[in-house]
Amino acid sequence: MEIKLKNLDCAACAHKIETRLNKIDNVRNISINTLTSVLKIDYDDFDRIKAAIAEVDDNIVVERIASFKSLKDDDDEKVRNEIIRIVLVLILFGCAILFESLRIFDAGSLVLIFLFISAYLVSGWTVLLKAIKNIFRGKIFDENFLMAIATIGAIAINELNEAVAVMLFYNIGEFLQGLSVRRSRNSIKSLLEFKPDSANQLINGEVIKVSPEAITIGSEIIVKPGEKIPLDGTVTEGESYLDTMPLTGESIPKFVKPGSTVLAGTINKSSLLKIKTIKLFSDTSVAKILHLAENAVSKKAEPEKFISKFARYYTPAVVAIATLIAFLPPLLYPFSETYSEWIYRALVILVISCPCALVISIPLGYFGGIGAASRRGILVKGSNYLDALTEVKTIVYDKTGTITKGRFDVTSVKPLNGFSENELLRYASIAESNSNHPIAVAIKDKSGITIQNSDIKNYEEVPGHGVKVESGDKIIVAGNDRILHKESIEHDKCELSETVVHIAMNNKYAGFISVSDEIKPDSADAFKQLKEAGIHEQIILTGDNEKSANLIASNVSADKVYSGLMPEEKVSHLEKIISEKKHSGKIAFVGDGINDAPVLSRADIGIAMGAYGSDAAIEAADVVIMTDSLSKIGEAIDVAKQTRKIVWQNIFFAMGVKAIFIAMGSAGIASMWEAVFADMGVALLAIINSTRLMRK
Repeated sequence: MEIKLKNLDCAACAHKIETRLNKIDNVRNISINTLTSVLKIDYDDFDRIKAAIAEVDDNIVVERIASFKSLKDDDDEKVRNEIIRIVLVLILFGCAILFESLRIFDAGSLVLIFLFISAYLVSGWTVLLKAIKNIFRGKIFDENFLMAIATIGAIAINELNEAVAVMLFYNIGEFLQGLSVRRSRNSIKSLLEFKPDSANQLINGEVIKVSPEAITIGSEIIVKPGEKIPLDGTVTEGESYLDTMPLTGESIPKFVKPGSTVLAGTINKSSLLKIKTIKLFSDTSVAKILHLAENAVSKKAEPEKFISKFARYYTPAVVAIATLIAFLPPLLYPFSETYSEWIYRALVILVISCPCALVISIPLGYFGGIGAASRRGILVKGSNYLDALTEVKTIVYDKTGTITKGRFDVTSVKPLNGFSENELLRYASIAESNSNHPIAVAIKDKSGITIQNSDIKNYEEVPGHGVKVESGDKIIVAGNDRILHKESIEHDKCELSETVVHIAMNNKYAGFISVSDEIKPDSADAFKQLKEAGIHEQIILTGDNEKSANLIASNVSADKVYSGLMPEEKVSHLEKIISEKKHSGKIAFVGDGINDAPVLSRADIGIAMGAYGSDAAIEAADVVIMTDSLSKIGEAIDVAKQTRKIVWQNIFFAMGVKAIFIAMGSAGIASMWEAVFADMGVALLAIINSTRLMRK
C-alpha cells in the first residue's frame, strides 16, 4: 500500500511514524520517503494506519495514492499562510521593541507584555500545541519540546523579548527549511516532466489521442516534431533526430529511421514518425525511471541510519546536560551566579541542541546525489547503493553488450568437407531460427533465408554450448567448440582468434561462420579512467574462446580475463573473486543480458546496461546505465564520492558548531539570540550544501 502524508516535513517525525507503525501486528516493509512524503507499507488496514499516524502527529493528512502522479503537491496556500503569520509576528515584535527602546512604555507595562505575549503565541502556538500533545503521548524529547521549554523558561525569568525572538527565528528557520525540502521535491517532479501525457494512436486510418497506459503492444502511433515518444517501439515510417537527454543525459541527438528502436520519454526533434509499439507503458524505460525515482531514497545509507539512531539519544542527553547546568552549579557554588543566570545558560543549550540540521540535510544530500546521477543517465536504486559505489575497488564485466556493442556482423563463411557457403549459411539459419541472440540474428540477416517453423522439429538448446535441431532428414548442430566435443564430431578448428559458430550436419563437420562484435568507442577510455580513479582490478568474464577473449582484454587493458564460461560458471567465478578480495573493498559486476541477472544479484553492486539490456538484468541491478556507455560508471562513482563528501561535511559541521555553542552557552558567552541564529544557520547552511549536487 502507498500512502501520501501531507504536511510531513520533518525526518524526525517520519522516524517516529515508522516506530509507531512497527508496533502494529503483521506490519512489514515500512518505508517513508521524507522528500516525497510517501509511506510504503505491506499492510491492508488503512484505517488502523491512519489512526496510528494521528497518534504521532494529527496535523498530517493521510491519503491513499494509486500512482506516481500523487507526488505533486499544491503548497502555495500553506506557504502564503506561513508568510502572513511571520509578517504579523514581526509587526507585533517590532512594535514592542520600538516602544521599549523609545521608552514610550515602561519595561513592565501591560502594553509591552501584551505585545510580546501576542507575538509569542502567534509564532509559537503550533509548537506549544505539538509539545503538549506529545507529552500526553509520552513522547517529549523532540524539537517542539526543546523550543517550548526554552521559551517558557525565558518568559519565567522575564526575558520576554528573547523568548519571542527564539520562537520567531525558529519559525523562520523551519519555514526556510520547508522551502528547501519542497525545492528538493520539485526536483523529483522535474523527472515527471518527461513522462508523456498522451499518445496519438492510429486506428483505422484515424489519429486518436489516448493515454499511453491504454495502448497495447503492436499498436501504431504517430509522433509529431516536438512531441515526446510515449512508448517504446520500432520506427516503421519516417526519419528524424531524437533528443535523448531527458532519458539518458546525452546531449547529441540520435538519428532514427525505419527499423530503429526508440524509447519512451525521448523527444522527436525534426520529422513525423510512425512507430509500432513493442512494450506496454508500464514496462517502458520512462516508467521504470519514475518508479526508481519514487523509491530511491527509501533505501537508506549507513550515515542516515546512524543519524536516526543518534537523534534518539542525542536530544535526551542534551536535556539532561541542560538540567544539570541549570541546577547543579548554583548548589555547588552558591555565590558565583544566580539561579536565573544558570537557567538562562541551560535554555541557550536547549535552543542550540535541536538536531534538525542533521536529520533533514543528510537525506537531502543523498537525494541530491541520486538526482545528479539521474540527470547523467545513471539510475541509482537507493542511497545505500550510492554509498557503496564509493567503496568499489574491483569491477567485473560481462563482454557482449557491455564492453562490446552486442551487435554482431558476419565477417567470413568458411565451409569445409565439401559443403558450400550457401549450404553452411542455410544450415546455420535453420539451427538459429528460434534464437534472438545477437549472433543468431547476424547469421539470419546474412543468409537472407526465411525458415518456416514446419521445417524444424526436436529443437534443443544446450546452454553454454549451442543448439541441435532436426529438419527433414538432417540433424544440424550449431554452436561453439564445446558442442562439437559433446556430440563427438570430428573437427580440426578448435582454437580461433575470433568469435565463430561451428556447424555440423548429420554428425559431419560442415565448417564455421566468423562473427565480429565491435568494441564500444568509450570502453578502452572507461577502463583507463576507472584505473586512474582508484579501481584496483578490472576483470572480464565471457563465454568466448580464449584467443578471442584475450584480444578484447588487451584492447581495453583489462587486468584479467576468464574465457569459455557457461552462464552458471560466471556466478562461481564471481564468488571466487569475492572470497579473494573480501578485505579489499566492494566488487561491482557490469552486465546487460538475462544470463547476467544472477551475477548482478550476487555482486556487492550490480550495474546494468539499461538502454538495450534485458528486463531481468535491469531488475536485478542496483545501478542502471541508461546510455549503455561504460564511461558512465566513472561518473556514477564520482557522484557517489561527492555525495558522501557533502554528507560528512554536514555531519562534522553541524556537530562541531553545536559543540562549540554548547560550550559557549555553558560558559555564559552565548546568548539565546546567538544560539537560535547558530541553530537555524547551521540547518540552512547544511541544507544549502546538500542541494549543491542537485543544482549541478
